[in-house]
Amino acid sequence: MIPYRNTWLVNDRILDFSRPRIMGILNVTDDSFYDGGLYKSEKACKERVVQMVEEGADIIDIGAMSSRPGAVELPEEHERSRIRNALEWIAELGITSWLSIDTYRASVMQAGLDHGAHICNDISGGALDAGLWPVVAKARIPYILMHMPGNPRNMQQLANYENVVKEILHFFIDKIRLLNGLGIYDVMVDPGFGFGKTLEHNYTLLHDLNAFHVTNKPILAGLSRKGMVYRTVDRTPDEVLPATSALHLAALERGANVIRVHDVEAARQVIAVFEQLNSGEPRF
Repeated sequence: MIPYRNTWLVNDRILDFSRPRIMGILNVTDDSFYDGGLYKSEKACKERVVQMVEEGADIIDIGAMSSRPGAVELPEEHERSRIRNALEWIAELGITSWLSIDTYRASVMQAGLDHGAHICNDISGGALDAGLWPVVAKARIPYILMHMPGNPRNMQQLANYENVVKEILHFFIDKIRLLNGLGIYDVMVDPGFGFGKTLEHNYTLLHDLNAFHVTNKPILAGLSRKGMVYRTVDRTPDEVLPATSALHLAALERGANVIRVHDVEAARQVIAVFEQLNSGEPRF
């Protein structure tokens, strides 16, 4: 992994990328592809957050609307309400992990900020709500820039690239220039595995993940239990933790700074082995 020394600071919270970080997924949705409906209640939500924090999550990424291929948009007020509820419940826990909001809507992100969120995780790269970037700029919070053609309903019909790595790299460079023009400098790039990509595109992006360090931004890899995993091994999403862990190790070896995961303890173990392997200590 290329050492990355960028540091984020928000409201006296510091997050540096000198070592790999874990983003734990909290879906307060009905229909996410793996765990939809499991964490909508206050009790289940709190228990899930406590579990992820105890297992080592640096960031909790809260999503209230599924972005799986073909997903139908949730009414905006419903998404806001779910985010508000989750953040109010989490606030009662007194945790110190960073809180990220997985949304492309300005009003939802603002609701998240009003209830203690620290990061905007935008699958659309700013393309689906022109009001989102100004909200991020005004709040001076970090922004996760993901690549996705179109929207979750039609993205798989738009998976057409001559050179997927080069085209997404140019996308990042152009978007980062625009973000910087708004005063948004704490940016993380996410190539968007599974979002408007074929199986071959996904594995090409993972193989060449190091290319995105050209942006001089930390890299997020969201691979956990996705179609590129379970279709490759011919199993259900429930059955692919070993294969997911293999891809997480591959991502770390190719420069990922953050891995976005459903299984925090497994990810912690992968990182521990990766760091030991790359510790530089003599073996003989």
